[in-house]
Amino acid sequence: MAVSYDKLWKLLIDKKINKTQLCKRAKISTNAMAKLGKNEDVRVAVLTRICLVLDCSMDEIMEILPEKSERDGVIWIQKNT
Repeated sequence: MAVSYDKLWKLLIDKKINKTQLCKRAKISTNAMAKLGKNEDVRVAVLTRICLVLDCSMDEIMEILPEKSERDGVIWIQKNT
């Protein structure tokens, strides 16, 4: 399952908060921030702390993207329901 944190970066811009400030306020590690920057999986606790600091819900900072897989030369998009 692919994840995108593009919504988080837009929200930070809107709230005029940089990544360093978010790390300090949410008490998350720079390693967790680096994973977010690479759209990698992070612990739910990290996302919860970010949401508490930004006063938002998880769907306002992340998006779950459908996975792409190739079968028989055709790209199929798998949606989780």
